[in-house]
Amino acid sequence: MTDEEKKEVERLVNEYIQAKAPITCEEMTVAEAKAQGAIGLFESKYGERVKVYTMGEFSKEICGGPHASNTGDLVSFHIKKEEASSAGVRRIKATIGD
Repeated sequence: MTDEEKKEVERLVNEYIQAKAPITCEEMTVAEAKAQGAIGLFESKYGERVKVYTMGEFSKEICGGPHASNTGDLVSFHIKKEEASSAGVRRIKATIGD
């Protein structure tokens, strides 16, 4: 990612944080989650039922879960590092709350 792209990602994430969108959690099967458009990246690690966290209108993910009631609880987002993790895949390491 270029420096400009990283700044744009930070800007977008911080915009969502400032929106103070509610974070909700529902428990369902992986098939139900996928049917609702949830993103899940670690399918081999999921059990029969999963937690699906929805953050406002912009994110729905299968996840172990954030510990926040709304995006404003996260305070801020800052990219510390961006690197290749495998062929064609990039990993962002970031902090919140600073």
